[in-house]
Amino acid sequence: MPDDLDRLFERLVRVLAEDAPGRLAVPFPAAEVYERLVPYRSNRSTLKVATHQDYEMAVLRLLSGERGYVSLDPGEVQEALRRETAEVNPDPGLFRQFPDAILSLNRLAAERFLRGDRAYAPPHAPLPDAPELVRPEEETEAEADGEAAGVTRQSGSAFELAEQSESPRQCPYCGETLPGGRKVNFCPQCGQPPSGELRCPACGSEVDVGWRYCAGCGRATGFE
Repeated sequence: MPDDLDRLFERLVRVLAEDAPGRLAVPFPAAEVYERLVPYRSNRSTLKVATHQDYEMAVLRLLSGERGYVSLDPGEVQEALRRETAEVNPDPGLFRQFPDAILSLNRLAAERFLRGDRAYAPPHAPLPDAPELVRPEEETEAEADGEAAGVTRQSGSAFELAEQSESPRQCPYCGETLPGGRKVNFCPQCGQPPSGELRCPACGSEVDVGWRYCAGCGRATGFE
């Protein structure tokens, strides 16, 4: 389920997209987020925040780089905000001390929000009208038979689904076209597995969208 941070980022993306073509790719001062683009007073109901403090906390999380939605320049400012979010009693309005920090959106995350929630949520498979308990051995047999009950297995990845489409499919991580006519377990361009989670190419640790370096081993991830 989306939370305050997700709703704030989605609202920001949509406002920028409606403002002018190509606006999403143009960096801008961080103060524009809370002063002009998504101010609290006119977006309170849309963001579903109960108080002004909840709104400020969402802005703090966004500008701190949580979930890789945005990055700030200089990086020291974003690091300071990130440390503040980890405090037991954080100051949600700390970001107001850095109004001139330059914010850049994560292009991939912004495009996913513009395409809709389906880019984040797992595919919804049709469920049988009267599901019955299945013993482990029966479940194994059903899996061996394929789609025994006509139910699409939710474990199918975006890579496997690409095989069933006549039009070229793109890797959800790097955007490159996936090979057709064969089973693709890993993207040949960025090497990501079909688990639905970004992994560090060096050590395999989970990383977030937008991370340039792995938090586990410090190696470059190759992602923007």
